[in-house]
Amino acid sequence: METATMVVNSVAYKAGKRLGEVTIDDISEVVKQPDTFVWLGLWQPEDAFMRKVQEEFGLHDLAIEDALCAHQRPKLEAYGDSLFIVVKTAQWHGGKNEVEYGETHFFVGKNFLITVRHGASPSYAPIRAKAEENQKQLCHGPGFALYSVLDFVVDNYRTVVAKFEASIEGIEANMFKSEFDQAAIENVYTLRRHLLALRNAALPMDEICNQLIRLHEEVIPKELRAYVRDVQDHARQVVSNIDDMREMLTNAMHVNLALVTVKQNEVVKRLAGWGAILAIPTVIFSLYGMNFADMPELKFPWAYHTTLGVTLAGCFFLYQKLKKSGWL
Repeated sequence: METATMVVNSVAYKAGKRLGEVTIDDISEVVKQPDTFVWLGLWQPEDAFMRKVQEEFGLHDLAIEDALCAHQRPKLEAYGDSLFIVVKTAQWHGGKNEVEYGETHFFVGKNFLITVRHGASPSYAPIRAKAEENQKQLCHGPGFALYSVLDFVVDNYRTVVAKFEASIEGIEANMFKSEFDQAAIENVYTLRRHLLALRNAALPMDEICNQLIRLHEEVIPKELRAYVRDVQDHARQVVSNIDDMREMLTNAMHVNLALVTVKQNEVVKRLAGWGAILAIPTVIFSLYGMNFADMPELKFPWAYHTTLGVTLAGCFFLYQKLKKSGWL
């Protein structure tokens, strides 16, 4: 892969103002200037290129190894004077109607910010342009640039959550039926699995922001703590909304199964009631099917009519009792 493809942006800032683009070879000299930091944006860099970046910024070997692998858990690690942060990114793919996940790795120091994107991840160019407009906060160094990207990542979580909330309404309507719908149950399970994946991506953001606020004042000064707390609050809100939706889906599935069970019980009750009614003529008529010498009422002219009347009366009486009790 060519260097031009791997390097999305490499820009130097001084006192909150953009100085211009910087080549990789010149970065080590630029960051030595007072009140100056470099924001380097990379996309899926190769090993040899990352080793060159390591030399320019003095990065730790373990952090470089993690940055080259796109399957890291979200975390924050301190290596000397620099931080290594991993966050999961999520974006809604309208064409496929599904969520695509990626990763962004951050190297943060007093005078530099490196963002390394892997997999599905939107461009951070609009975020960079928006941050450059706020020179008052950007003059605090790479901390504000870091906040801007983290805020963008969490906002994408919220967008995905909104899409899931819209789809839940239709799923819930299908669940509140007394018929068993296998497709609806499968949709609930699939959506719960997607929500769990999004929750696993968003949940570590709370602890990452917490560590940035409490332990790393050199990166996040007091002036920027309120901004990071805002990202933390939004991340907590995303996790809370996901938990609520998962609970709603679980309850909807339980309600559907309960409705199906109730309907089945009603059917069983009706069958049992009709079975009890039919038991009366079955017993009486089976008696006259027996072959024995002293058959009762053989010489009685009204025996047939009496027996039939008693049978109908017994069936009607039992029908009325079962109807009154709600079994029929």
